[in-house]
Amino acid sequence: MDDKRNVVLSIKGLNKTLGKKQILHSIDMECYEGEVFGFLGPNGAGKTTTIKVVVGLLMPDEGEITVCGHDITKDFEGAMANVGGIVENPEMYKYMTGRENLKQYARMRGLDFSEIDKAVEMVKLSNRIDEKVSRYSLGMRQRLGVAQALMHKPRLLILDEPTNGLDPQGIKELRDIVKHIAHENGVCAVVSSHLMSEMQLMCDRVGIISGGSMIGTYTMDEIAATNHGGFAEYVIETDNAADAAAFLGGGDAISADGAMLHLNLNGATAKQDIALTIKNLVNKGFNIYSVNLRSGSSLEDAFIELTGKEGDGQIE
Repeated sequence: MDDKRNVVLSIKGLNKTLGKKQILHSIDMECYEGEVFGFLGPNGAGKTTTIKVVVGLLMPDEGEITVCGHDITKDFEGAMANVGGIVENPEMYKYMTGRENLKQYARMRGLDFSEIDKAVEMVKLSNRIDEKVSRYSLGMRQRLGVAQALMHKPRLLILDEPTNGLDPQGIKELRDIVKHIAHENGVCAVVSSHLMSEMQLMCDRVGIISGGSMIGTYTMDEIAATNHGGFAEYVIETDNAADAAAFLGGGDAISADGAMLHLNLNGATAKQDIALTIKNLVNKGFNIYSVNLRSGSSLEDAFIELTGKEGDGQIE
């Protein structure tokens, strides 16, 4: 599936040393249009260093980074024209309204003021945009920052720890906004965070970095299968689970328990396999009442298993 989507961000062989310490070791990853990509790692793993290199705040020592095909070292302006983001907390003039802040940004970037309302609508801030920022909650200021990052219609949106300090409602609102921007507008959203439970709800894929090296990239189904020998367990409620199990061939991977049919599927192909299984059962005349993926490994469980640690205190 991945190879059919447009690559928005490509990082190949990225190395970075700060002082005498090598922080990044040959980082490779690709992020695609229309997805929320979670960039995860223990404290000091190199997440923020990687992001700072991508947005031009640090120069790479070695490696190739492209944004929508533009190399950041050979065509920096072309690459950055496709990037919007919040790497630090968004700085706004609190004595001005949200709209006045965005107008000031539009003047600096040479953007048309008509882009303001479009961006504000995307972050669901229209009813408060003409109030002074001093009256905004932290969550509203974050949303205003995202609106600012979206005004020039970037293809890559980078958010470094965007939920820091937000209350549960603010976190949910921001999560829904980021997912909508990615899935409905085809933007590639790269989110760095330490909140594992939130990333599990927000992301389509995650990349895990530890000690400055990439452990790998995973879909959420693959994460769920991490602690289960590479398998994802699905439970199907049907009117005759025993007959359904027999129809599917039985064996160790298929079992019936009353009305529940249990299937252990290969984590890498589980989505495609469960879709085909349901289609075959329905075509055979079985009624399907519900399909559920057992919780399996949480992202936090998989994260600890894959990294083997919770942080080593090295410089980010």
